[in-house]
Amino acid sequence: MATEAPAHGGYLDILRAPHAARLLAGTLVGRLPNGTGPIAMTLFVRDQGGSYTLAGGLIAAYGVSNAVGQPLLGRAVDLKGQPRVQLPAAVLSALGMALFALTGIGHLALAYAAVVVAGLFTPPLEGGLRALWPSVLGREDRVHRAYALDAVAQEVMFTVGPLLVTLLVALWSPAAALLVINVLGILGALAVVLSEPSRAWRSAPREAHWLGALRSPGLLALLGSFFFVGLALGSITVAAVAYADDRGTPSVYGWLMAALGLGALAGGVLYGARRWVGAPERRLRVLVALLALCYLPLMLTPGPVAMTGLSVLSGVFLAPVLACAFIVVDRHAPRGTVTEAFSWLVTTFGVGAALGSAVAGPAVELAGTAAGFAVAGAGGLVALLVLLATGRVLTVPDTPGGAGADARHADGEAAPLAVHAEKNTH
Repeated sequence: MATEAPAHGGYLDILRAPHAARLLAGTLVGRLPNGTGPIAMTLFVRDQGGSYTLAGGLIAAYGVSNAVGQPLLGRAVDLKGQPRVQLPAAVLSALGMALFALTGIGHLALAYAAVVVAGLFTPPLEGGLRALWPSVLGREDRVHRAYALDAVAQEVMFTVGPLLVTLLVALWSPAAALLVINVLGILGALAVVLSEPSRAWRSAPREAHWLGALRSPGLLALLGSFFFVGLALGSITVAAVAYADDRGTPSVYGWLMAALGLGALAGGVLYGARRWVGAPERRLRVLVALLALCYLPLMLTPGPVAMTGLSVLSGVFLAPVLACAFIVVDRHAPRGTVTEAFSWLVTTFGVGAALGSAVAGPAVELAGTAAGFAVAGAGGLVALLVLLATGRVLTVPDTPGGAGADARHADGEAAPLAVHAEKNTH
């Protein structure tokens, strides 16, 4: 894994490209309803007099329906284009959450139906943006840097989003927070789909196959690994709550989560500031190994100051792992399935995180807080083992596919992006 000198101005070069800042900002705003959904729903249910159990059940229903909807909508985007899918999905999702906010929890069947609609129709803006980068940025090194910027921006959204919800609740009410966040989601989706790159983008011709993107062995290997990366991250959120309870200081939880986000931001900025050469599949194995290694010290559960430092360390390699994984998805997605492939990554990561939260709870109750953090370390190690065990299939396909092929199709000619140029670089 070698580096070259920083190229072409780093992130500023990306943001100065035509349409890039608008697409990134629109996607982040459009994803606010999904990124802040759990906290906004919890505050709303509690304000309505509901229990944490009910809030957890509604959040689980929202999460499962979201996991089902993302790859299905991603496939629809590949087949029909972005505007015809993303905007209607954003409106339907917002209507579902608006129904929930306006009717409350008095009729549980209606409440569950509303959040299922909201989750099922959450637009796949995240995968859609990554499909657009090649046609917007052209050069391969710029696309790879955009993936790193994307990972950093996610950390910003997951930091700012909950703060925005808290502010809206303080100014108005939890119901108003749900409504405002979802209106912002529609506006973000609208900013994306009205842009020229989104309107012009078309997926490359695809082979008719019921498995879609999942027929790629390399993609399946990556998804298997990222399920356990998600499991590790999900377990940390629960273990951090237990740690704060042990210390008798609930605010410690916020500090630990902020520290993890700060570490991810720093790691993503440093990773994106370099131009990396060599096969990204090999680089991903190294990054996942470092991620797992940085999770292990959390089991020491020292005092709050030291624990905050360990939380920063645990986040350093998260954004680089995500950014490198985006490149690997790009290289292994079958032709014409790139949005679906990225959506599967989002789904797998989210399902893993949900399972991690579910596993960490009993681990803490049975063996203490350190055991909850041990789940994170184990998840990271298993993620690495999956990548090592599937090294043979994690090679670049012989036939072009992924976002590079889709970009060439959208432009009507060969784009300067050479998505598969790294396959012979060592």
